[in-house]
Amino acid sequence: MRTTLPDRPGALAVLAEHCGRAGVNILGLQIFPGVEAVTDELVLSTPDDWDAARTADLVGQAGGRSVVVQSCTEAALSDQPTRYVQAARSILASPMSFPDVVARLFDAEADPVDPAGPPQDVMEMTVGDVQVQVRRTAPFTATEHARGSAMADLVSDVLQRTRAESAIAMTPGRRMGGGTTPGHVVEGDSISAVVDGVVVGLATVQEPLEDEPWTRPVVLRVDPGWQRRGIGTRLLVDAARLAHTLGADEIVLTTRSDNQAVLPMVLAAGMRGRIRMAADVLTVRVAVRELRPLST
Repeated sequence: MRTTLPDRPGALAVLAEHCGRAGVNILGLQIFPGVEAVTDELVLSTPDDWDAARTADLVGQAGGRSVVVQSCTEAALSDQPTRYVQAARSILASPMSFPDVVARLFDAEADPVDPAGPPQDVMEMTVGDVQVQVRRTAPFTATEHARGSAMADLVSDVLQRTRAESAIAMTPGRRMGGGTTPGHVVEGDSISAVVDGVVVGLATVQEPLEDEPWTRPVVLRVDPGWQRRGIGTRLLVDAARLAHTLGADEIVLTTRSDNQAVLPMVLAAGMRGRIRMAADVLTVRVAVRELRPLST
């Protein structure tokens, strides 16, 4: 349960007294200080016949405002500093898991919500030039915004260090494979990376989405033996420019949520994107309207 209480002595004691009289036990408490009010998050054990509305009414009688009540499991009682350390370790091990890990950390959702559902608050974080959003019904506090920003900075630092190490390992202009530099061939709505007459990478700009005519999906594939050599990044940039040439304002890439190459590829391309994770699907949207068109 989350509620906003007046920032005055005894406000939390009043809430605790109301809970005690009603047979509601307070099992956990987090406090998010503010300038004029304080947001409190409590883990409550209520009588079996209570529902969310009755719990919210109890808190409202104790002076709570903006009350949000949701059911939870025993996991809500885990130590908060420990949760943040574990989240940081997960992100360091797999930076692409950032949206999913942060969503779980803040009891939020990383995927877009039903517009017909209840209004939700949005917290936006920036990793490099990629925007990540998580949503939930309870408003995010200033403290949580600061924590989310710190997590995003952590991912940015890890990815930047990874890019720097890759740059050292592969200097610009270095020839790949058997001493051959891939050539890029534009044909219709596709761009191919070709080595010795063999296609090692392909990006295809598909037809506009039916409900978003300004958006074109892009399918991008690089031969496993030629990955991590900058081919995917070059294909992404060229595909984005080609999509602009074809009249698109935005491209969208869809892949598995465990694909570790997507976020570094978008960051290396120097393009601004918005990333979403829903279940096991990762979606990246990149604006292309400001890019230079690609000659076909």
